[in-house]
Amino acid sequence: MEPESRRRQLQRLGREAAEYYRSRQVPQRLEEALNSLFLLRPADLYGDLANYFSKFSKAPVICKLVGRKVLDGVGRPTLEVEIYCIIKNHEKRICSTIISSHSHILENTLSGATEADEKERNDSVNTAVEWVNESLNTMLRDLKPTDQCVVDKILGEYFTKKAEEKKEIQKKDEEEATLSLPSCIPSATALSEGKKAATIGKKVSSTERTIPPAEPVESEFCGSLAIGGTSLAVAKSGAIISRIPLYLHIALLKNNQDTPKEMTVPLPMVSLLNCGKFSPGKLKLMKEVMLIPPVQLSLKQSIERVLDIQREMMRLLEPTCKAPSPQLADRKKGSARSTGKKVLPPAIKRVSHLGCLITGCDNLEQPLLLVQTACSNIGLELGTDIYLAINCAAHELIDYLKGKYEILTGAFKSPDEMVDMYVELINRFPSIIALVDPFRKEDRQQWNNICCALGSKCYLIAEDAATSISKLTTDQDMNLPKCSGIVLKYINQTKVSDLIELTGLLDGQRHITILGSPDGESSDDSLVDLAVGLGAKFVKLGGLSRGERVTKYNRLLAIEEELAKNRTLRFEASFEFIDFAEETQPEQLSDVLPSPAKQDLLPPLSSQPVLQVQNLTTQLAQDSTLT
Repeated sequence: MEPESRRRQLQRLGREAAEYYRSRQVPQRLEEALNSLFLLRPADLYGDLANYFSKFSKAPVICKLVGRKVLDGVGRPTLEVEIYCIIKNHEKRICSTIISSHSHILENTLSGATEADEKERNDSVNTAVEWVNESLNTMLRDLKPTDQCVVDKILGEYFTKKAEEKKEIQKKDEEEATLSLPSCIPSATALSEGKKAATIGKKVSSTERTIPPAEPVESEFCGSLAIGGTSLAVAKSGAIISRIPLYLHIALLKNNQDTPKEMTVPLPMVSLLNCGKFSPGKLKLMKEVMLIPPVQLSLKQSIERVLDIQREMMRLLEPTCKAPSPQLADRKKGSARSTGKKVLPPAIKRVSHLGCLITGCDNLEQPLLLVQTACSNIGLELGTDIYLAINCAAHELIDYLKGKYEILTGAFKSPDEMVDMYVELINRFPSIIALVDPFRKEDRQQWNNICCALGSKCYLIAEDAATSISKLTTDQDMNLPKCSGIVLKYINQTKVSDLIELTGLLDGQRHITILGSPDGESSDDSLVDLAVGLGAKFVKLGGLSRGERVTKYNRLLAIEEELAKNRTLRFEASFEFIDFAEETQPEQLSDVLPSPAKQDLLPPLSSQPVLQVQNLTTQLAQDSTLT
């Protein structure tokens, strides 16, 4: 009886197996695969069989998130997020992403402020690591990494919940603090005496009252890096699983899965010089002097041209900083110690965290003439072969007591005077086709005025003057000053869906999109794919120095090569500026343009349009800030 029962059991299992495979169409698909492969007779038969059947496997799902604390390009802590998925019944690491630092990096800061910032930064990163490894790891499990909208919705709801919890805690703390205070109400006489005493010796100028006050600084929410890092990591995973580049994955998400017929590579704004607030010299206004290549050049040609200019710039600056003999060096060091002056190292060794040369200048024209001379020496013409952009970073220069901007050490200009100065500067240097942050965001009237005066000649771009992406997507009027475009940065709780939504809004308005890297950059090159996929007009990545910045230019070169190979690369026809003056009445516009009777705000240009190298070197050698 035992062999018979064994036989019946095997027959039953055989029928169950046949039904199991038949219900899943395995015999039919196996027959199709064998028939088609027999005609092809591939060298790797089992490899082709594996590829054939992989089409019918279950879609990968997220099984694990890993968050860890890493360092960015300037040695500050930041967050890395890894994504693991179940693929063909096995757990597999798909990718990781590092989100860049959010805060500004200043060359000269007080030690107390630096320590406080470092503690806040560490607390935020530690909280983000905890969020990723615990809450988000559980919430995103079993979701498809290709479902970006679903993932981002969950991330957004989680962040909103955390923000509300924090508000409740702060509210309770404030109530407890209020109850703990002694209930002593000062008399009206004491209050009036206190007000009188506070005003003694203080003179309030009319300018102080006329400038709009600074808007509250939006503080970083502790742990918010987890939201942005996870969203981007999921997007990268979705691209890898779909076997397409990240930039195409982003373009498909933006265009409702419609494959774009052509794509453009954003023009780079390459930082060349740093002459900002914390650089040596009197000039404070030009945090970055950037180069923009012509639209008709390929990115490869553009990078080569910028590198030629950068090498010539180093050669021009180097004679003023040549290393002296040991005996002379000792004497100079002793002299520097006695006089308290800084002895600057060679320019090639003074590269800022933005990847550009730090140099000191004493007036607005000096860095522009430097670039003009460097271009002339290698046979290039500014305004034809290369263009300029200036990151003014005006928000760093405002003196609230005076109500003015300090553009040079000890030289101040009111917001209205700044408009006239920019108009004259662009008229004298028409090769400047973009001004970034020419004002703080609160000076909206001056933004309106400069757009009317210069909008048809150059781009007026808001970077710091633009509100954060999270606020832009929730505020219906976008809370922007009048401008040509804004610089978007992927930081903190920004999600990929937020970028897609916001660039869609900008595309429908008269704004261009610039994707920019933050001050504290990392080696992750995803920003470039985001810029290409979202159709950004420009990409602002810093200079062609420092590995964390160069790696992004290399990625941009690779994308251009791939698009050209696939014949989907499209070049822009020309620079298109917005003539805001069309919306302004003539009498209003006349108030913006500088009057001929006004005194020149810039010193007159030399009759010789381009300085010779020898003359320029002599001029710079006499400048104590460059020696």
